[in-house]
Amino acid sequence: MGRRREMSLLCAALDSAMAEPAEGSAVLLQGEAGIGKTALLDRLATVARDRGFSVLRATGSEAEAGLSFGAVRQIVGPLTQRSTTLPLHQRQALRSALGPDEEPAPGGFLVGAAVLALIAETTRGRPLLILVDDLHWVDSSSLTVFAFLHRRITDLPLVFVSASRSGSTATDGWPAPSVQVTALARDDAALLLRRHHAEVAGPAVERVLDEAAGNPLVLVELPLQLRPEEMRGAVPLPEGLRLGERLERLFAHRLETLSAEASRILLLVALGGGTAAWNVGRWLDGGGRSQVEEVLDGIEAGELARLDSSGRLVFRHPLVRSAVIARASARQRREAHRVLADALPVHDPRRPVHEAAAALGPDEELAARLQEAGRRMSRRGGDAEAAMLLDRAAAISTDPSARARRLTWAAVMAARGGHLPYAARIISELARQPVPQDVEPLFAYAVVYVDQSHHIDFDSSFALLPKALDALVERPVPGFEGLAEQAFFKLLLASAYTGDARGWTALAKHAPRMSPAARLCRRAWSDPPKTAHGVVGELQTLIAGMSEEQEAGAAWLLLWVAAAVDMADEPMRRRFGEQHAYATQGTVAKAKSYQDFLRGRWDQAEACLREAEASEERGYHCNALLFRLSYACFLAGRGDEPGLLEIEQLIGPVAARAGMTLVTRRLTHLRGLAALAHGRAEEAYARFAEVTPPGTLPPGMPWFHVALFDFVTAAVLTGRQEEAQAHVAAARAAHIADISPHHAFLLAAASAVAADEDADARYQAAYAVPGAERWVFETARLRLAHGRALRRHQSAGARDRLSEAYHAFRSLGAAPWAEQARRELRAAGQPLGGAEGRRGQLTAQELRIAQLAADGLTNREIGDRLDLSPRTVADHLHKIFPKLEITSRAALARALAADGP
Repeated sequence: MGRRREMSLLCAALDSAMAEPAEGSAVLLQGEAGIGKTALLDRLATVARDRGFSVLRATGSEAEAGLSFGAVRQIVGPLTQRSTTLPLHQRQALRSALGPDEEPAPGGFLVGAAVLALIAETTRGRPLLILVDDLHWVDSSSLTVFAFLHRRITDLPLVFVSASRSGSTATDGWPAPSVQVTALARDDAALLLRRHHAEVAGPAVERVLDEAAGNPLVLVELPLQLRPEEMRGAVPLPEGLRLGERLERLFAHRLETLSAEASRILLLVALGGGTAAWNVGRWLDGGGRSQVEEVLDGIEAGELARLDSSGRLVFRHPLVRSAVIARASARQRREAHRVLADALPVHDPRRPVHEAAAALGPDEELAARLQEAGRRMSRRGGDAEAAMLLDRAAAISTDPSARARRLTWAAVMAARGGHLPYAARIISELARQPVPQDVEPLFAYAVVYVDQSHHIDFDSSFALLPKALDALVERPVPGFEGLAEQAFFKLLLASAYTGDARGWTALAKHAPRMSPAARLCRRAWSDPPKTAHGVVGELQTLIAGMSEEQEAGAAWLLLWVAAAVDMADEPMRRRFGEQHAYATQGTVAKAKSYQDFLRGRWDQAEACLREAEASEERGYHCNALLFRLSYACFLAGRGDEPGLLEIEQLIGPVAARAGMTLVTRRLTHLRGLAALAHGRAEEAYARFAEVTPPGTLPPGMPWFHVALFDFVTAAVLTGRQEEAQAHVAAARAAHIADISPHHAFLLAAASAVAADEDADARYQAAYAVPGAERWVFETARLRLAHGRALRRHQSAGARDRLSEAYHAFRSLGAAPWAEQARRELRAAGQPLGGAEGRRGQLTAQELRIAQLAADGLTNREIGDRLDLSPRTVADHLHKIFPKLEITSRAALARALAADGP
């Protein structure tokens, strides 16, 4: 009732999933307790079933928040009959994560991909709606899988709707648009009150409406607490309370009237979650059927819970569960946990959780069992939940060394599970006590993980990791296969970010003992002008020879190799992002943001800020800094100097304190690029010379090739032809064209700009580099330089080159560059108007799609060339036609003609 806006949005999502082609989507409903989120989910489920959807549903539980993949199990459970269609490694991953198997999932990162494959198989028959209620209580492992699914459902007939309380940190950075479910309008609230409580009369109606403040749960529940004279309005209602207290009081009053046995049953169900809810009779100490019915009648009479069609006891509202737990004493909760533990099999992962909650003091035997349960949970992919078990095991340990070992493992698992603030707290506690020698490398890894990602501090990387690598050569840490390689990679990150020689020295020492992927990653990043030759070919060969399980374990390394040589394009990201689930998502997102800049998808610039905010909220402050650096690239390209200055003031001091020369040099370079956009070539040259002196390819600067083209351009514009040619000569001597297609294009572009003779031939050679059209911004600048040179020599073709550059800059939103091209066009006698003006309304992506479609390419052929799906190409064409004032593909060529009427 009163939810027309929300239902309209949700039904529109169903419509999109049923369209042809289907477009999946996700929505997050947020609102205070009792506001009606569950009612919306219920209504949507009914509508979806009527439209032919399958509906899968899960509900987060406070009692089961510490159990890995609990909510995923609720979703996947009904689909298990379809799992036989999955590849073997994905079936194994699901069995390991969701079933009783003790063996770890192959690669450890396949659960998300397996769930996605299972859901995709399900949607082949009919569209699917997935509903997740009480998202704020869903376990961390399931949250990670759900977030992974959210980023990959666009092309599926799937709608994913979740609901969470406002203010929950669990949904910080959640990858779905949120819909705020707010208080009902007073008219709707009055209608709801009349429907449920027509007997409320007189002044009591207004008072109930005031007290409820539009909260549906209060509207339904509050009158149940009123005396007859209050219902009639004969006496005033009690003074109001804050909403949360008022809701809890509604249920607490009814709980007080229950028998002791009924209260005990509700506490067991509240603490035990789903399984306990089916065992009501079991908890009555062998009582007969009459006793069970008596207890259930008392519970249902108080409208606190009910038996559903499956025989499970279901709370009327999550707040009932909260009130039951809050009302119980510590002793009653411990006793309930003990009963729940005794009722579970020995190897059930829930048993040690209840045992730990029931423990009164130190218990080494229980601590050992908690430790083993945590290890099993971690092997299944539930690192975040495993960390809590290990932390609890440490708390009840009697041996100080065992306690330190368990805390160390807890810190590692918390970090790997994405709970960096939690890991930082554990490490702070560990720092106050000796760490046993056998786990010192593990402790070093945990410290570095948190310092790099959370604190943006790399000192510990160089102080701890070289020693840890030395120790791991002699004595690996049992239970953590691949620790040496992960420590190697962390040291590589620190070295690439800071250029610290200590790191590169240690990496060179240990590289021979690392995997081919790790060795290739070191070559790609250490000193690219000297070490990155042939990396692209070796990467392709390496991937071709890997099984999917091997790829899963090395995905993060392979993505970093690809990123170093500007090859982390859509197929590469899709390969690792979709097949290997959430382990590489941060790297995937960073690679995508930079590829969006290079490939001219500048309409995606704001995604960098969204990723930065999400990273910040989760404690990944280093990732947030790097996403903002990516955003700075777009700002510099567009010549937005105030925006660039704002970003620099935000991240520059942090990067400087951390010694992140990769960031501080890049900011200097971007200031030069912005100056170049506004025609201040002398200032730009000075900036570029700070990071790359004439004729020198600086070591420790992985993006040196980007600065090459910019430096040469500024040098030529300021009359420094010799410096420009010296820089090109240094790049040729280093054979940088052999590193990657992008390196080859930038060298060819720089060579053309710096040429004294045969300049036009060199420009043509740059355009002819395979894939040159991919680098939209740099190609536009090359055309601007070419058109400027042709105009000054009064050569033919100047207007064509300048017009192409002008439209590319316009579509990118790079206004200062477009103005440079416009001035050159005017000097060449080319007016802008008619078709020119319409073309300027297209984005860079739209312009490329329009040109390819005008050349006769199909949507699939265009998609293959631009790394897009055919559906996305079709969507772009639907936007392009009205901008060009045409209605068909046949009119594209005429509309795009630069010399149109």
